[in-house]
Amino acid sequence: MARVPLTIVCDNYDRIQALRDGDVKVEGCDVTFVHLPPSSSFPRLMNNHEFQVSEMSLSTYMLARSRRDLPYRAIPVAVSRVFAHCSIWINADGRIKKPQDLKGATVGMPNYHFTRGLSVKGVLKDEYGIGHADMKYCFGGVDTAYDHAYMEFPLPAGVEAKMAERGKSLTELLIEGKIDAIVAARDPDAFLAGHPKVKRLFPDFRAVERASFERTKVWPVMHLIGIRADMIEKFPWLPVNLMNAFELAKQWAMPRLFELDALTTSLPWLVAEAEDTVKLMGKNFWPYGVEPLKPTLEAQTRWSYEQGISAHKFAPEDLFIESTRKWRPVDAGRR
Repeated sequence: MARVPLTIVCDNYDRIQALRDGDVKVEGCDVTFVHLPPSSSFPRLMNNHEFQVSEMSLSTYMLARSRRDLPYRAIPVAVSRVFAHCSIWINADGRIKKPQDLKGATVGMPNYHFTRGLSVKGVLKDEYGIGHADMKYCFGGVDTAYDHAYMEFPLPAGVEAKMAERGKSLTELLIEGKIDAIVAARDPDAFLAGHPKVKRLFPDFRAVERASFERTKVWPVMHLIGIRADMIEKFPWLPVNLMNAFELAKQWAMPRLFELDALTTSLPWLVAEAEDTVKLMGKNFWPYGVEPLKPTLEAQTRWSYEQGISAHKFAPEDLFIESTRKWRPVDAGRR
């Protein structure tokens, strides 16, 4: 049988590099790997449907699946995961001192439905009693004055929001005291530059996030892998073969985190951090598959419905292509 030409679009994570470099193959396919950051790939995927296989936003996927005809379906490969507490910035001189102070606050975000915002709003509700409608929103660019929303979405009833002032970034508005906080997927440039007025709500976010995980076992999924529907129809074996390939690529990457002779990244205590993570989360601390992701996905599907993003509450398994719902990992014989 002829091999299938397949293009995979994803950011450049350590856990996919063996697949990107060709050390791991997708059975039955000749893969072309395209490195695009999510800020570039997500609008093209959702609006133009131009990618065969692509990284995609979990929250936008749930929104689109429940409210329109989206020609993509996901496999339970969580290529990006980030805890929520690290993603809230405040004005150091402002009134916000603790999470409960966000009640009635104006919070800047790129848009209402992005996955980091979904998770922050969910954690604020579950852990601190601040509901999504207890805050007001200001939408715009974190560092530059432009709109990051790439999908039209009418705001749910009870949600009050406005657009950022023309020519102003959310960070500028925060520094000027015109908004109370920012929720973003990455550190604002002013924070990285050491601006004295921009600080995290949770300065010791690692300890707070660790305690949260110990209580809830929830580590939010940011991005999944999606397959366009025409590819699934033509090649019904493709979803499972992709699952196997992403799993093997991850198994190639993980042992490097424990190698003291040549550190994978420029962090002096990388190995100590990896060992501590195993103690907390277990040996397979970055799992793929529905079952190990279920505690997190139960929370995130609930948050999406509660916040008015999804039109209905998804069961975690219903997010995924049927053939992958009971998938179990292959073993490459590595650590």
